[in-house]
Amino acid sequence: MAHEPTFTSPAEAAYDHRILIFGRLLAAAKGFEYLLSQELEDSTGLSHSLFEMLLIVARAGEDGVSVKDIAQAKVVTSGGATRLVSRAVEQGLVDRRASTVDGRVQLVRLTPAGTRVLLEASAIHARNIERQLLSALPPGSEKSFEAGVRALSKSVSATLPVMP
Repeated sequence: MAHEPTFTSPAEAAYDHRILIFGRLLAAAKGFEYLLSQELEDSTGLSHSLFEMLLIVARAGEDGVSVKDIAQAKVVTSGGATRLVSRAVEQGLVDRRASTVDGRVQLVRLTPAGTRVLLEASAIHARNIERQLLSALPPGSEKSFEAGVRALSKSVSATLPVMP
């Protein structure tokens, strides 16, 4: 186990490179989420949360995905995921049907309208990500940035508790 750091002053703690890295990561993520979410919603009327849910459903394929799996992927409670799915159903973007394996489980699938909206929103979102995020990276660093983000995502996914 790594040696536990000891700080002798508030300034020393505030300028610790580990604390600065995490603070900058969090601030950048929040900033990009705000900017990209706003542009997505202004362009399509789709909230970022709903867009992310549609992506999760699309990744599941034709069979669909359970609300429980949506909750885990989005790191929200099952109640939060249920409300999100209900909003998408009301907008005609997804449908729910009983699983053929376990009738108690509802599987969520994209509707044709949901597919159209997702494709339109994805094109806009990808263009905005390129313009806002990727263009800010030093030249030639996109692949290493992608690998670093993937490693962080896998690490946190492996240690998150199952969402209630």
